[in-house]
Amino acid sequence: MSAELSGERLAQLKSTFASIDTDGDGYISETELKVHFPALPAEALGAMSQEADSDQDGRYSLEEFIRIVS
Repeated sequence: MSAELSGERLAQLKSTFASIDTDGDGYISETELKVHFPALPAEALGAMSQEADSDQDGRYSLEEFIRIVS
């Protein structure tokens, strides 16, 4: 997944992911993003979806999340 990330950085990203994934299903939905980042404009969500949601399922896996923020 992310061989170039240190163990500490990977643990930090997993923790951040888990704090956003409030229902604990292993994915971050747009709803969870909106709750966690209420000031995020709709345009930013749309752009992020096009860029980061590689399988276009409308949610972000841990791998997709790490790709976005790394």
